[in-house]
Parts: sequence; structure tokens; C-alpha cells
Amino acid sequence: MSEENVELVRRSIDAFSRGDFDGVLEGFAPDALIDWSNSIGFDAGVFRGHGEMRAFLERFYEGFDDIRLELLYGPEEVENGFVVTENVSYSRGRDGIVVPAQSTFLTTVRDGEQTSLTLYQTRQEALEAAHAAARGGAATLRRLWRSVRRSESGS
Repeated sequence: MSEENVELVRRSIDAFSRGDFDGVLEGFAPDALIDWSNSIGFDAGVFRGHGEMRAFLERFYEGFDDIRLELLYGPEEVENGFVVTENVSYSRGRDGIVVPAQSTFLTTVRDGEQTSLTLYQTRQEALEAAHAAARGGAATLRRLWRSVRRSESGS
């Protein structure tokens, strides 16, 4: 597990809380994505690349006077390269009404860059997704290894 991955995610979350979109995107690969398709509220969809990601963040912030994230759990790397962060967003609207929304982010980190951030409604959903993705990667490696072994043995 990598403390660098956790700190990378933490810096992006801190930048988001400040409304610093350059700071958010700084930690993401140019072709990264935000998967907000699990949202039951604002702007559900998938946003690829810095341009779409920035537009999404700007639209999100336009709807509120202030947004503050409180971390409930994490960020914690639960599998190699998979970081889970449970949070509550406190979004204050134009009339001063604060709307709390609890969710969990699953962030994938590869080679020192965030390659995806996926919104889940619960920490359990994010943990299950992280473990399934890690197992999927291991299964792919096992298939590749078996294929290499067969080709070496001539079968």
C-alpha cells in the first residue's frame, strides 16, 4: 500500500473543497475520468479528460454558494492503487440552506496519477468495487501466466 497514493487523493479533495479546479486536475492523468453515473442528484454521467472534468466541476460549483467536504473515512488504500474516501458534502445554496449528501469516492491511482474517480452511495459499494477490480486484475494476470506457460511448453 502506498502513502503517496493516499496523499495524492487527499490533495485533490482538499483542492476541491477550496474550489481550486487546477489543483484538483493536477493530480489526474490527462485522460482520466470522473464517473458520477451513480449520482442520485446533480449531473449524473461520465466525464473524460481534463476538459470534461473541469466543466463538470464548474457546473457543480455554480449550483451552490459554498461546498465543504468532511471526510468520514479515509482516504485509505484498500487494494493496490484503489483508494476509498467516505465523505459528507455540505452544499450551501443561494438561500443559505445547507444540503448534506453522504457518498464514497473510489479513486484509482496508477503510476503516480489518478486515473479515475467513481462516486458510490455507500462505502460498502466502493469497497466491493475495489475488491472486484483487484480480483479482475489478478484473474487477467493468471490467464496471461497460463498462456505464457502453455506457449513455453509447446501446447
